[in-house]
Amino acid sequence: MALTGIEIFKLLPKTNCGDCGVPTCLAFAMSLAAGKAELSKCPHVSDEAKSKLSEAAAPPILPVTIGAGETALKIGGETVMFRHEKRFENPPGIAILISDKMADADVDARLKKVKDLTYERVGLTLSSKLVALKSETGDAAKFAALAGKAKAAGDINIILMSDKTDVLAAGAKACADSKPLLYAATKDNVDTVAALAKETGCPVAAKANGIEELATLTEKLAAAGLKNIVIDAGARGVRQALEDQIIIRSSALNKKFRPLGYPTIVFPCEMTDNPMKEAMIAAMFLAKYAAIIVMSDFQGESLFPLLVARLNIYTDPQ
Repeated sequence: MALTGIEIFKLLPKTNCGDCGVPTCLAFAMSLAAGKAELSKCPHVSDEAKSKLSEAAAPPILPVTIGAGETALKIGGETVMFRHEKRFENPPGIAILISDKMADADVDARLKKVKDLTYERVGLTLSSKLVALKSETGDAAKFAALAGKAKAAGDINIILMSDKTDVLAAGAKACADSKPLLYAATKDNVDTVAALAKETGCPVAAKANGIEELATLTEKLAAAGLKNIVIDAGARGVRQALEDQIIIRSSALNKKFRPLGYPTIVFPCEMTDNPMKEAMIAAMFLAKYAAIIVMSDFQGESLFPLLVARLNIYTDPQ
């Protein structure tokens, strides 16, 4: 059960030092209780207090890191429903889909797009260095080779997608030190994929058929000791997918329902075969409330507007 602001205040050092960026310990405690601050901001809190405050200190939507090093993608950590309440924290990743059915030349061309489609705007560099590698052949060796090629491209974060755990494991082995997202644990393979995520130290996605099943699935992953979880309620119709995003966000923030307190992944690439409609769907999910958006392809005329929209939405309004 979450602690109140006063209960949290009693566990803080009460020095009012301001090192956390807030003038008083009481104000910091209230921010923690509201999920609008992180306990790590206080450098003086004791280890005993940290353990007691872990539930209250965690943001309603837990942060997840995909990748390694300076170019890793950090998602989640969100604390508000609406941008004007505070700000949205971590901009979503936009991924290009690459299948192991594609010819080598097509794979190389898509990896090159990820590198080349970079834009300068108001002194900032806009890009999306994220690839979703999908196994459609079911061939473990072929998938591992694809994962190895993406890793060799450098400075690209990776999502590995397969419904076969041996294929997923082969891909993970080929690029484990790049800390790819393993997609996905389902009700049928959750134990095996959870073990793979623990063994490799990689984040894992949970995919279900509906929100209720999804909550059960994340509880199993959390019970296995996993925290870096991304969630997919499974809807591929635009309306249902949007409704799910709103329900998940509201459940985590307003109802403090921890089993849904994770960043989400959506697939506009599976919702339409019209490239411009796909871009419009992606733009909708930038605002409501996806953390990873998987596209069928990158085209400059649609990717650039999405990157600008992302920049605007995730700029601090205050």
